[in-house]
Amino acid sequence: MKFIKYGKYTGEPADAIDLEELVKRLGNFFLQSGFESQFYGVSQMGPERSMEALREAILRALQEGDLPDSAMSDELREMLNDSNAMSNQAVKDLIDKITERLANEGFINPQQPPQVTPPPQTSARGQLGQPQDRTEARFEITDKTMDFLGFKTLQDLLGSLGRSSFGRHDTRDLATGVESGGVSRPYEFGDTLNLDISETLFNAVRREGAKVPIEMNYSDLMVHQCEYQSSCATVVMLDCSHSMILYGEDRFTPAKRVAMALSHLIRTQYPGDTLSLVLFHDSAEEVPLGELARVQVGPYYTNTREGLRMAQRILLRQKKDMRQIVMITDGKPSALTLEDGRIYKNAFGLDPFVVGQTLEEVNKCKRAGIMINTFMLASDYSLVNFVQKITQMCRGKAYFTTPYTLGQYLLMDYMSRKTKQIH
Repeated sequence: MKFIKYGKYTGEPADAIDLEELVKRLGNFFLQSGFESQFYGVSQMGPERSMEALREAILRALQEGDLPDSAMSDELREMLNDSNAMSNQAVKDLIDKITERLANEGFINPQQPPQVTPPPQTSARGQLGQPQDRTEARFEITDKTMDFLGFKTLQDLLGSLGRSSFGRHDTRDLATGVESGGVSRPYEFGDTLNLDISETLFNAVRREGAKVPIEMNYSDLMVHQCEYQSSCATVVMLDCSHSMILYGEDRFTPAKRVAMALSHLIRTQYPGDTLSLVLFHDSAEEVPLGELARVQVGPYYTNTREGLRMAQRILLRQKKDMRQIVMITDGKPSALTLEDGRIYKNAFGLDPFVVGQTLEEVNKCKRAGIMINTFMLASDYSLVNFVQKITQMCRGKAYFTTPYTLGQYLLMDYMSRKTKQIH
């Protein structure tokens, strides 16, 4: 008699891996800014977007992270930690299945290389060499991955800030509303009819005396006051000059993470606000937030004035009560766009011509009622003086911070809206 023995299905090792945790660990790989390839030329467009580079990044994430004990056998664990793990067929199969899951779940979009028809092997002049296929399978990260990384970054930053209260932006003005936040005042035509019942009755009794029925006049009405909350239009000016990846430190990737977290915060907690992104380098350009993860460093110089000009044009189109520029930079202004379109460049010291023209643009922001908050990722003495001049002219705030604390300072500034300057 034929017997069939059934065992417990333990699943594939790739199925036991938490994809969200894996994507979080791959965040720096997905958001690379050219730091790894700076010695090979920053003009290459996304050299790390190959499927082979993704497989190597997944292997590093698996080697550095802990997986559930039941996820894979001890033998496979040893294979992962082997220095030649990528040459092992079992490890290759595991990583291929993980890559397939990432594609099926919508985290990446694989792109097959174009098909190239090989030339004939012989010709009238003799035999031809073998064709060289230089094309390689690549991938693109999806909006789902960008949104997920922005959410995780925001979650981590808010966790480090402690207990935070979400809401809209508070100002120093008072208005009538539902939530009371100040002493009551007499009702005026057009106010929200949020009556302070006790004060209204007290006025009537004080005027007519304690009797029934109580007769009230228009002048007796008192209304609660609450803090006036406004909408805000923000432009993030992100320095992508070459200095953002020099000196042995990647400053651009943390800045990209913070911009993504701010975008997620505004979309989920401040739906009336708007956020735009401007990159400034030799010149300046507005970039859709959806393309932020794909942006890399370059070109080389820092044209701060052109970035301010573009930010002003964007903000002046917005019909918002509050308009501000959040400038993230690590260097001095070293370039200007002249009237004829040529770019004047001087990377040695603070050029008086460049600084003067840049401060004149800051003065235009002040006259337009646009506040500039500067997050400086450097602490050079001359740069400190330059940033302090910007702060004094626009009554903004200056934060001298590091890539590791940039997110905390920026989110605290955006949510608190305090008037205190931090130097």
